[in-house]
Amino acid sequence: MTGSVFSRAAGRDLPVVAGGRGTELFDTAGRRYLDAAGGAIVVGIGHGSAEVADAIAAQARRVAYVHGSAFASTALEEYAETLGPLLPVDDPYIYPVSGGSEAVETALKVARAYHLARGEDRSVVIGRTGAYHGNTRGALSVSGRDGLRAPYLPWLGSAAHTTSPYEYRCPFPESHPNGCGARHAEALEQEIVAQGPQTVAAFIAEPIAGAALGACVPPDDYWPAISEVCRRYGVLLIADEVMTGFGRTGRWFGSDHWGVRPDLLVAAKGAASGYWPLGLTVCSGEVHDTVQRAGFVHGFTYSHHAVGAAAGLAVLNVLSRDGLVEAAAARGDQLGEELRGALSEHPHVGDIRGRGLLWAVELVADRETKAPFPRSERVAERIVAAAKERGVLLYHSTGCANGSEGDLLVFGPPLVITPAQVTEVTAGCATAIHEILAR
Repeated sequence: MTGSVFSRAAGRDLPVVAGGRGTELFDTAGRRYLDAAGGAIVVGIGHGSAEVADAIAAQARRVAYVHGSAFASTALEEYAETLGPLLPVDDPYIYPVSGGSEAVETALKVARAYHLARGEDRSVVIGRTGAYHGNTRGALSVSGRDGLRAPYLPWLGSAAHTTSPYEYRCPFPESHPNGCGARHAEALEQEIVAQGPQTVAAFIAEPIAGAALGACVPPDDYWPAISEVCRRYGVLLIADEVMTGFGRTGRWFGSDHWGVRPDLLVAAKGAASGYWPLGLTVCSGEVHDTVQRAGFVHGFTYSHHAVGAAAGLAVLNVLSRDGLVEAAAARGDQLGEELRGALSEHPHVGDIRGRGLLWAVELVADRETKAPFPRSERVAERIVAAAKERGVLLYHSTGCANGSEGDLLVFGPPLVITPAQVTEVTAGCATAIHEILAR
C-alpha cells in the first residue's frame, strides 16, 4: 500500500490484513497465515473473538472516556477485583495504562516515590544486560540492549546493569550448570554495593527473558537467591511480565514458576490479547499505602480507561473459562519436543529453549564455538521471510550474543493453537531454516 503512514517496515511491501480467527490470519489477496508469533507475542486468546469485541463495544456505548481523576468506573473496579487473586503480588493494587513501556515508566516512578515517602533518596534502578523493557526513555534506560540504547544515550538516565541468566552463554562457566543462581545473586549484590545501597531503589527483570534473549529460563536457584538480596538491601523487586504474563508460559504469570512475590509487577501484551492497548502496573499493598500517604505525581491521559478494563476483563474470562493457561503448558511441551526433534541436530541450531508457549531457537554460525552469524547476513530476518512465504508467521530478535550479533527465532502463538497447528509451525520453521542456511 502507499499513503502517509510512517511505516515500521520501510522499503517493504506488506500484505494487507483482511481478518483473522483463532491462530489464523488472512490477507486481502486471500492468503492464509498461521500466526506462530501472536503478532509480537501479544495475542493470547486468538484472533476474532466476538465476545471481547462485544464487551468493548458495550462499554464504549455506555461511556467511552472519562478522566481517571474525575470518575471511578464499575468496569475498572470489576476488572481489578477479578484479576487481583491471580496476581503473584501481596494485596495488589492495579494502575492501568496503555502498554508495556508506560507500565514500566509507572513502576519506576512508583519505586522512586516509595523510597522518598520513607525518607530515603534512592534513585538508581538496576536492570540486566541484554534485557528489554520498552522504548520510552526510562524503560530504555533500564534495558540492557546496547543497539537500541546507543542512539539515545545522551538522554538516558543513571541505571546500572548486572548479569542475565542466559544459560546457553552462561557468564559463569566455572559454576555452570549448578550454582549459577548464587553467582548471579552475588553479582547483583556487588552492583548494589558499588552503587551504594542507600541509592538503589529497585531491580527490574523478566522472570523468563522474553524476545531480547529468546525465552531464557533461569536455573531454579536464581529467583530465590535474587529475591533474598533485594530484601536484604531494601531494594524493590520489579517483575516485568509484559511478555510472560496471562498464561504465556503455562502459568498465570512467569513469577509463579518459582513462587516469586515481587513488590511491583508490570504487564501488557496478553492482558488484552491485542484487542485494546492495555498495560498494567501492579504494586503490593505495602508499596501502595506508603506512596499514597505522600502522594504520587504521575498520570497519563488514557490511564484507568473503562473500555480497556472491559477488554481486559473479557480476555480474562476467556482465559479462565477455556482453560488456556493449562493449554499453553500442554501445547508448549509439544512445541518444545517437536522443535528439538526437527532441529536439534541442525549444524546451525545452537540452542532450543522455552517454557509454555514462549520458545526460541538460537542460530549460530558454528555450534562448537557458539559463534554467531555476522549481522550483515541478516539470517533471522531471511528465515522469518521464508517462513512467511510458506504461510507461517514467526518473530525474530537479534543481538543476543554480544549486543549486535546473535540471531533468534521466537515462537509465541495464541494459546488456542491446536496440536496439528503446532506440527505445522514446526514444519514451516524447519523448512525455512533448511532453505536459507543451505545457501
